Amino acid sequence: MTKKYEIAVLPGDGTGPEVVDEGLKVLEAAAGKFDFQLNFSTYNIGGDHYMRTGEILPDNIIAELSKKDAIFLGAIGHPDVKPGILEKGILLSLRFALDQYINLRPVKLYEGVSTPLKDKTPADIDFVVVRENSEGLYAGAGGCLKKGTPDEVAIQESINTRKGVERCIRYAFEYCRKRNKAKKLTLCGKTNVLTFAFDLWERTFYEVAKEYPDIKTDYAHVDAICMWMVKNPEWFDVIVTDNMFGDIITDLGAMIQGGMGIAAGGNINPEGVSMFEPIGGSAPKYTGLQIINPIAAILSTQLLLETIGEFKAAGSIEYAVKKVLRDDLKDVGAGKMGYTTGEVGDIIVNYVKGGAGE
Repeated sequence: MTKKYEIAVLPGDGTGPEVVDEGLKVLEAAAGKFDFQLNFSTYNIGGDHYMRTGEILPDNIIAELSKKDAIFLGAIGHPDVKPGILEKGILLSLRFALDQYINLRPVKLYEGVSTPLKDKTPADIDFVVVRENSEGLYAGAGGCLKKGTPDEVAIQESINTRKGVERCIRYAFEYCRKRNKAKKLTLCGKTNVLTFAFDLWERTFYEVAKEYPDIKTDYAHVDAICMWMVKNPEWFDVIVTDNMFGDIITDLGAMIQGGMGIAAGGNINPEGVSMFEPIGGSAPKYTGLQIINPIAAILSTQLLLETIGEFKAAGSIEYAVKKVLRDDLKDVGAGKMGYTTGEVGDIIVNYVKGGAGE
């Protein structure tokens, strides 16, 4: 019997719908090739919806999304909406409401994509960042006193629980074992300054490590991680870290792998519904021009399929992306494609349908 999956689609703002369209084309091609069915339900939440209705993320939509097999998100961000309103009201709210406690960010340089790192090749840049996605400074704990006066006080607290830290670290160990490459897990922190939070992270990391004798472990401060990601990215296999540090180092990772147009990510709840997205913004000034690179959105569909267990279909998408980057596009690392957004999607669809590598 044909497997069926219910996929929620949030096209979002700006160029989000354009890249989502290409991702959906590729998903449908992969589903057709490997004989499973994807039922898409579209939710047009975002800046336009907020401007029109005053609603950000209605409770009934959260309830519906929680029943899906996965969520595919374009981008959130509207030029006429104050920064932070949509990001907190949609992205963070969904992550917290659906307990998507892992942010998964592959950092992988593909053949045909240039990197700003001198003499580095695809063999050198291939690691994954596992970022805690529901606690830390982004939990929203804190407040202001005497706002707008010379005596103003602003406090933002980082919340780290043993449960939250341990489940993230365990996921990272399991992912490192499943990835089965260097089998090395690096903890990224700041134990010399953030002595309370990262004492918890470090103790938990080495306690859990005893259960994974096949995984090599090490630790580095976040500033050293940033230096080594530039100087020696080949040192890394899997990195696990907290919410804020993960947010920072994954943007650096996107640059060394060729830019935001290549960078895909997943917000993972291993026991529930997960959400997948290109990590770049909505780029509203380019809306409708068909010049945005859809590769990041398409690679996020690969992560989506891996997470729901359709590994052969996911492999066919990565094969197609590798082929188009190597053989067809000019130099996406330098911001050049040579094709429209839709044309890139069409080429990848053809490679998926006819492909190998799955």
